[in-house]
Amino acid sequence: MSDFPNCPQCNSTFTYEDGDNYMCPECGHEWPQASQSDASSDALVVKDSNGNLLSDGDAVTVIKDLKIKGSSLVVKVGTKVKNIRLVDGDHNIDCKIDGVGAMKLKSEFVKKA
Repeated sequence: MSDFPNCPQCNSTFTYEDGDNYMCPECGHEWPQASQSDASSDALVVKDSNGNLLSDGDAVTVIKDLKIKGSSLVVKVGTKVKNIRLVDGDHNIDCKIDGVGAMKLKSEFVKKA
């Protein structure tokens, strides 16, 4: 019939989807979909060079001179970067560095400030 789970209260098979929840028309019970709880467990985990957890909006400090490909610019050791944004991929930090502009950094080259 449908791929929706039975109601946990009355075991009805007539459940339906309503936004982010499942609903039971027989007893009126409402409960969250399983995919909603799975999304919170798949949160992006990014650690700095010392193993500290990073989150969006953190400030970090560069621990190594970083040459910028295609440019003669260098991001020096000790450069502070504010308001980072975590992304999924090879370079897992998006940020703006004063004097350089928008950059993508690897978390292994920064430490939490």
